[in-house]
Amino acid sequence: MNRFSFLCLLVCGSLAFAISHQAAAPGVSEAHAHESKATIEGLVRDIACPIQNLEATATHLSMKCLLACARKGSPLVILTRDGELYLPISDEMPDSDQRQKLMPFLGKYVRVTGTVYERKGTHALVVHDIQDLKDVHLTVED
Repeated sequence: MNRFSFLCLLVCGSLAFAISHQAAAPGVSEAHAHESKATIEGLVRDIACPIQNLEATATHLSMKCLLACARKGSPLVILTRDGELYLPISDEMPDSDQRQKLMPFLGKYVRVTGTVYERKGTHALVVHDIQDLKDVHLTVED
């Protein structure tokens, strides 16, 4: 093998090695969503209304609409004062339904401590502790 062929093999092999390791690194770091311990406060409610109706906030709600949507099976979320939605998830895989844990707090403003996972603007929350905050004023229609 002449020097030129050897040099080409060396350069091409080095480039292939560098590219394969550079491509693998982002995949490793993106393999898991951002996870943190957090305490959030917000309204336990259905997901549909705050997405479709911008007048629905964490302290202004239609209880009639909220209950009707929840009874029909709309997913339950926690809506914070700043408009962030947190989807409740379990800490198990496969995931298990968290509806029974949240139903007693439906239409109530709560403080939740748990593990938050974030991915591309979506927030999910494993609820470790949930408490009703009775001193928060809610404007409830109907």
